[in-house]
Amino acid sequence: MIRTLVSRPTPFWASLSPLTVGSRLSTQRKWVATEAASQEEVQLIRHTGTDQGILTLALHRPKAKNALSRSLVSDFRRALEEIRSDREARVVILRSTVPGVFCAGADLKERATMSPSDVERFLYSMKTAFKELESLPQPTIAALDGAALGGGFELSLCCDLRIAGPRAILGLPETSLAIIPGAGGTLRLTRLIGPSQTKALVFTAHRLRPIPALSMGIVNDVAESAEIGDEKGAEEHGLGYERALEWAREILPNGPIAVRMAKRSIDHASSVDPATGLDIEQLCYAQVIPTEDRLEGLRAFKEKRKPVYKGC
Repeated sequence: MIRTLVSRPTPFWASLSPLTVGSRLSTQRKWVATEAASQEEVQLIRHTGTDQGILTLALHRPKAKNALSRSLVSDFRRALEEIRSDREARVVILRSTVPGVFCAGADLKERATMSPSDVERFLYSMKTAFKELESLPQPTIAALDGAALGGGFELSLCCDLRIAGPRAILGLPETSLAIIPGAGGTLRLTRLIGPSQTKALVFTAHRLRPIPALSMGIVNDVAESAEIGDEKGAEEHGLGYERALEWAREILPNGPIAVRMAKRSIDHASSVDPATGLDIEQLCYAQVIPTEDRLEGLRAFKEKRKPVYKGC
């Protein structure tokens, strides 16, 4: 079932993050799998004002550290469906509202109660959710505040960009449990950093802190804190999200159709031969030629002002 409510003056996560969102948020949609659910696990927030066009997709399952359960995955897919059809959405940030964790991966307690056929259906749904996130037309940014391990790390790999907070921990520790990454991690991480680096991380089940992850090219930026060694963990939760918002605000003024076409072209670049990749780029370029935004960009350049793009 889907429940909708308007924003409140003080959002529920204000105490969890140093970022003051205040009046930037206008509407908040919450998905709940059953009437008996004690809390909403997936929340979609539309920003307003100068941040209009930015959407935040928040995971909120604190008792299970955002572990991927059947209900959470189902709700997540419904949120993605709404985002995909939202022509006003220009940038999407995926974050956690739970201090110390982005996503703990699969819900192993729930998995233990499943039959083999239930496991197969769940894995299909989870992999489909990851593909749906990866194929969103809008640019996506994962804000990694806390642990993103196993399926949680694989979830972040489906985003276009990853921004790490000072307490982020990243890794694919599945081999330490006598299994392997099963939600696309071996494929997506290999495309990101190459087979040798991926093998090193998977074979050893090594966990990475933000700076090593940045040097390897796994994350695009790190929100650093000068007080990592103290007891300010709860206050530091949200620094990755704050930095992700800064990145979203840099993307926001650019032509939305151009950004979407650029994403489509780049996504195909690593999976096709060079000739096909150039053909795809040309096809994507052709989509921006007849747009009013392209003409607005030329006018703004001539008039020495900032362009105002409308996505048409």
